[in-house]
Amino acid sequence: MKKVLVDINHPAHVHLFKYFINDIKKQHFTVIVAAKNVKSITYLLDIYEIKYIKTGKKPDSVFLKYIYEFLHILKLGFLVYTKGIDYGIGVSMVLPLVSKFSKMKSICLDDDDLKITPIFGKFVSWSNILLNPSPLAFEERGKNRKCHSSYHELAYLHPNRFKPDLKVLEELGLKEKDTFFILRFNAFKAHHDVGIMGLNLTQKLEIVNYLKPLGKIFITTEREMESELKEFQMSVAPEKIHSLLYYATMFVGDSQTMTSEAALLGTPAVKLNSFAGKLSIPNEIENKYGLCYSFLPNEYESMVLKIKELLNTPNLKQIWQERKVEMLKDKIDFSSFITSLVSNYPQIL
Repeated sequence: MKKVLVDINHPAHVHLFKYFINDIKKQHFTVIVAAKNVKSITYLLDIYEIKYIKTGKKPDSVFLKYIYEFLHILKLGFLVYTKGIDYGIGVSMVLPLVSKFSKMKSICLDDDDLKITPIFGKFVSWSNILLNPSPLAFEERGKNRKCHSSYHELAYLHPNRFKPDLKVLEELGLKEKDTFFILRFNAFKAHHDVGIMGLNLTQKLEIVNYLKPLGKIFITTEREMESELKEFQMSVAPEKIHSLLYYATMFVGDSQTMTSEAALLGTPAVKLNSFAGKLSIPNEIENKYGLCYSFLPNEYESMVLKIKELLNTPNLKQIWQERKVEMLKDKIDFSSFITSLVSNYPQIL
C-alpha cells in the first residue's frame, strides 16, 4: 500500500487537502498528516476527524522562522524515513528538500507569483512536481512544473465539494435574504508580509460606521481584535465560515485568501492591501471574471466609493452568481485533479 505525507502549515491548507485526504484513502493509500501546532489548524483537523502529527509552532520572528523550518525538515525527514513515505504533498518548501535525500516524491502547490515569494519559489522548484494555477504559466519554473485550470480554493469551494448550510444563518438570527457583511482583517505576519499594509483602525471604523445602518456586521481577525470593534466579533465556528461567506451581501477586508474565497462563492469582495494588482491569480479573478476589487493602501477613498457603488447596484448577488458560473466553466475541481495526479503517478505526467 502506497503512503502519502500531507504537510499542513496554515488553516487554509486543512481545507485545501481535506477532500484529497478522503479521496486518496479510497484509492487504497495510507495518509499521514503532519501539521503545525497552531490552534486554528489543529481545531479544524479535529473537527474533520483527520489524524495528525504535530511539527511544532512557527514563531513570529523572521529569523526564528528559518530555525523552525530547519527543525521542520528534520521532523519530516524522520517521518519519511521511519514510515516509508512514497509521496509528499503540500504548500511546502520543506518537502522538496526532504525528497532530495529520500525515495519520497514531492508534489508542491504554489499559487503565488515568484516576485512576491522568491525564497519559497526557489525551494519548491526542486520538487518532483510543482503545481501552478494557469495564470502563473508565464513564469519560468523549471521542467517539473505542471499548470492546471483551477484555484487552490476550488479544492473545497467547487460546487462538486461545497454545499452551503443555511443553519449557520439561524445561529446568527439571520434569514437567507437578509443584508449582512463579513469583514476580515489580516495580521500580515508571514515572511513575505514584511512591510505590507492593510486597513488601519480609523479606516476599519469608518467602514463599519457606513455599513452598520445597512445590515449586520461580522468581523473576523487573525489577532486580538481592537476594543472598538469587539461588539462585531464573529461567533461562528471556523468550519462554518464558508457557508456564511456564501450568503453574505458583501465581503470587505485586507485578507488575500478570504477575498478570493468570497469571490469564488459568488459574493462581492473588496479588499485593500499592498498586494493589490500585484498577484496574477487575484488579478485574474478580478479582471477576467469581475468577482472582486482590490485597492492599494493609498486608494482607500476609491475603495469606499466602490463599496457604495456596489451596494447601490440592483440584484447585486444575482450578478455575482452569474459571474461565478462563468468562472466555473473554465475551472476544474482541484481536489479531484490532485487525487488523480497522485493515484496515477508517474503515468499521468
